[in-house]
Amino acid sequence: MQDIKELFDPVRLGAFNMHNRIVMSPMTRSRAGKGDCPTALHAEYYGQRADAGLIVTEGVQPSAAGKGYCRTPGLYSPEQIDGWGRVAEAVHDRGGKIVVQLMHCGRIAARINKDDESDIVAPSAITANWKIFTDTSGLVDMDAPRALETDEVAQVVDEYRQAAVNARAAGLDGVELHASSGYLPMQFLSTNTNKRSDQYGGNVKNRVRFSIEVLTAMGEAIGFDRVGLRTSPGLGFNDIDDADPAETYGELFDQASTLGLAYLHLVRNKTPKIDNYALTRERWKGALILNGNLTAPKAASILQSGGADAVSFGRDFIGNPDLVERLRRGVELSDYDQDRVYTEGPEGFTDYPVAT
Repeated sequence: MQDIKELFDPVRLGAFNMHNRIVMSPMTRSRAGKGDCPTALHAEYYGQRADAGLIVTEGVQPSAAGKGYCRTPGLYSPEQIDGWGRVAEAVHDRGGKIVVQLMHCGRIAARINKDDESDIVAPSAITANWKIFTDTSGLVDMDAPRALETDEVAQVVDEYRQAAVNARAAGLDGVELHASSGYLPMQFLSTNTNKRSDQYGGNVKNRVRFSIEVLTAMGEAIGFDRVGLRTSPGLGFNDIDDADPAETYGELFDQASTLGLAYLHLVRNKTPKIDNYALTRERWKGALILNGNLTAPKAASILQSGGADAVSFGRDFIGNPDLVERLRRGVELSDYDQDRVYTEGPEGFTDYPVAT
């Protein structure tokens, strides 16, 4: 068996002193309670997985307008902040580190999933040609978004800033900007979703502006060394297509590299248009967390070669709350219940056993 000891080496990414290089990747789990609040189940779930060097939470909306899916948690109300405080306490009590992934869905939304009258907003009024799940009607078409006015963009940036402040108030260790998977930052970045004619649209510097403004606002509020960035250049999920992702993300990485962020979290993706890992290695200057269907031996080899500073696992953490210990001991990994990934309640969430 290949030696995977590199996975268990300590590493520092920004402000985060990690006792191993294994990161729990963000995964939507759709368990939020009333008022889109995290519950005691969330505290138990993340606490069970606190052996990870760093936990990145599921995507969390920074505002009511940022909600797209059913039963996703927010970080803008006092009750939500209190709920995340209990999550942070559960993780810290076991010696773990946890950052919240801030996910504004933008046009990837259905009004039926919202509990209020907040608008569905996007860079441009272009409806996503995609389906979204709802509790009441199953898969439905996306609803049409409203294009943000120029002066409203600053308000959305401030929503992210306030959510970062709220994260720290809750005791969470930092934040990660979700700029992948077709959500709002990626909508500003991509040519098929951004048809604006103001300073946020058109040329590549303008399309990158929103993401840089959000990162800057959050970094100035809580410290740049507590802010991460998640990307996957070339990903087509949620009806995203950029004419030249190498140009777009090269510019994003060039600018973001000057900010002193804690890390870049890359979902590796290779398409005819781009090898995003090669682009990242060329243009990103800073710590790198690599994600993308990694096995433990492959991940260890990447770390050994200096190809990343840490690696993240997603689905393996669902059925294996003790994933780090299983990898350390060479214990076979458990599978997970695919039918209960997004359902309500503890089944398929907190009821997976640890290895004996």
